[in-house]
Amino acid sequence: MSITAERKQAVIKDNAVKKDDTGSPEVQVAILSERISNLTEHFKTHVKDNHSRRGLLKLVSHRRSLLDFLKKKDEARYKALIEKLNIRR
Repeated sequence: MSITAERKQAVIKDNAVKKDDTGSPEVQVAILSERISNLTEHFKTHVKDNHSRRGLLKLVSHRRSLLDFLKKKDEARYKALIEKLNIRR
């Protein structure tokens, strides 16, 4: 359900704004999106796993707040990130 260290480094590298960037909203949203997609796949086989479903809802909420922050700060970066990660609004 969690992402591997190699996959996480690849996601960070793909979405980093500058070198050694791990804290920008783009990177954080990308990592959360990866975890959300992994959990979504998990629920296709484990339908009654309600404890993990609560965690999924928390991840989605956290991603939403980061996206709201980015939209308020710089709407062009927000739109680019939405397109890149294929997130529906």
